[in-house]
Amino acid sequence: MTHTVVIGAGIVGACAALELQRAGHEVTVLDPGSPGGEQAASYGNGCWLSPMSVIPPAVPGLWKKVPSYLMDPLGPLAIRWSYLPKVAPWLLRYLASGSTEAKVQRTAHALRAILADAPALHAALAAEAGVADLIRRQGLMYVYPSRAEFEAEAMAWRVRKNTGIQWIELDADEMRQREPGLDRRYGFGVLVEEGGHCLDPGAYVAALVALAEAQGAQRRTARATGFRIEGGRLRAVLTEAGEIAADRAVISAGARSKDLAAAAGDAVPLETERGYHAMIEDPGTGPRTPLMPSDGKMSITWTNRGLRCAGQVEIAGLEAAPNWKRAEILRDHLLRSFPGLPRDLPAERVKLWMGRRPSMPDGLPCLGPARGSADIVHAFGHGHVGLVAGPRTGRVVAQVLTGRAPEIDLSAYDPRRFG
Repeated sequence: MTHTVVIGAGIVGACAALELQRAGHEVTVLDPGSPGGEQAASYGNGCWLSPMSVIPPAVPGLWKKVPSYLMDPLGPLAIRWSYLPKVAPWLLRYLASGSTEAKVQRTAHALRAILADAPALHAALAAEAGVADLIRRQGLMYVYPSRAEFEAEAMAWRVRKNTGIQWIELDADEMRQREPGLDRRYGFGVLVEEGGHCLDPGAYVAALVALAEAQGAQRRTARATGFRIEGGRLRAVLTEAGEIAADRAVISAGARSKDLAAAAGDAVPLETERGYHAMIEDPGTGPRTPLMPSDGKMSITWTNRGLRCAGQVEIAGLEAAPNWKRAEILRDHLLRSFPGLPRDLPAERVKLWMGRRPSMPDGLPCLGPARGSADIVHAFGHGHVGLVAGPRTGRVVAQVLTGRAPEIDLSAYDPRRFG
């Protein structure tokens, strides 16, 4: 039986492990941390299962705002001065990748391929893992002060429409009926019915890994450090605790995938986009439908742990200390968005978190065989869409490693596209 080591127990690794088991592989899941633990990006993300998240972070005209991002350490996108020399080449590629609408549209079509039908795919996986209640398919909303703010984002919505995304527009009265607790400064909304969300991403990922273990997967708690490749064939995955003999391997270690990709023969410009969340336990009020205020650029979602608001992009490197003021900004915007939330919250009822999104400069993940050995597959760099893209990424990984034709065209995600 073919033995595959899946490096990383996040949402992508969990889905890949399950799909490889379906394909008849013996699987080992390798990660230094606990699946779904607070150290994992999967734990603290925005909870959205959004097939419409096809707009890359960089869009036309973004370059004009870079000086303000450097000057404002608490803006929606911040770049730490001390990290600028190191990140400058990545940042230039990032800005260039979204410099025209045509480029954004190409990226959107590629992203749509791995995001389409995601809520249904997640619902099936959750049911199989015995946690069907963690996936909700009730749509997602974007809310604006007025139609004018919505029309200011016309390019993004035009691109979404061209990828097949549909939505329902809501006027002020319809907004009030749907979201009576929402601040009245919001007078226009967009409902995307195909969207869904997860009530506890950490518990969900843990349940998927537990399912893989129940089906015979081994779990090893160690950090992968490289590979033993002989004659182009993988012989073992190297770890801090010794070798693990393997026939195949999947690199799905999130923000820590760069060195492993290099060990497999591919120099990839992976960078870390740090994101934050703030969560209020027992808030008493909040949105009926998960929503994103246009003036906050963050998701607001009920979870089993409390009311979570998540967002922000901070480019500061993998190991820099968190700037908790960024999470406090999210908390304060949440309080402004829902005036009925309590203002005298004790500190123990507000939880702050920071995580690391693994991001490529063109907004697309690396998905496909490694240059050093076709026995190793890259599956990382999903940026803001890691959770939603997990199931289809896992399916494609299994298809590639079993010699089947991938269900989507992988050319846009080729790890070798950067030279």
